[in-house]
Amino acid sequence: MSTQADRRAAGIDALRTLLGDDFDPKRAARAMVRTHGALGSFGVDHVLGNLWNRPALSRRDRSLIVVTFLATFGASAGEELAVHVRGALNHGLSREQVDEIICQVASYAGFPMAMSASRIVNEVWRQLDDVERPAMKTEAAQLDAPQRWAAANEVRSKMWAGRNANDPEQDRAAIVDALGGVGEMAFDFAFGELWSRDALSRRDRSMVTVAILAITRCTDELKIHLRAALNHGCTRTELEEVMVHLSGYGGFPKAVEGIRTARALFAQLDAKKS
Repeated sequence: MSTQADRRAAGIDALRTLLGDDFDPKRAARAMVRTHGALGSFGVDHVLGNLWNRPALSRRDRSLIVVTFLATFGASAGEELAVHVRGALNHGLSREQVDEIICQVASYAGFPMAMSASRIVNEVWRQLDDVERPAMKTEAAQLDAPQRWAAANEVRSKMWAGRNANDPEQDRAAIVDALGGVGEMAFDFAFGELWSRDALSRRDRSMVTVAILAITRCTDELKIHLRAALNHGCTRTELEEVMVHLSGYGGFPKAVEGIRTARALFAQLDAKKS
């Protein structure tokens, strides 16, 4: 049972780690309240004071999913995304990892959203480096079909705990038979290129994907990727906490759908064990 003063102190502490040494967190909190009134006080006391201080996820992991949430909104969340990109660095994510979140957004929320978010992120890098334009980034690996298929098969084997075909061509044929051209794109690009990249761990990439699918309300796919996330080392508590944090960044209706989907999956898995 926390007091409002407790929540305000916790919110100021979250601002301290988000904003870094260049900002006075108490002054930033006062500015939020002065500018936004009740909305600002709820932002400091509830979002920063309650959500960001829950123990089920580290602040590093909360930054991972918040950058994901905001990047999925694209330009409409530009100002907030820029703040949280800086906060992600302060919480232990690297620039490469932030850029990789945006790549994952391209596959699961669409390239227009990812391109819009990438421009915002690049502007943050430009400002931090105090240069006219951000540094040239490294191009993706150039993979031919056999390489993509082999990578996709390895990804899917870990993701589905070996329930897919061992042979890459058979594995690809199964998803193409089920989904047609969409299956081709998913196998070759999403699994064969994105998921096989090592800029994010499989556990982190699953957290990002779950966050995207929860905030876009893709319930059927969310259920699939929640199961994959368990196979990648996420705990049930961590996955439920993604939905808790979503309540502040995507709204309660999406969070309610997400938690119901997660608990339905967990119950299904438990029923199979009994």
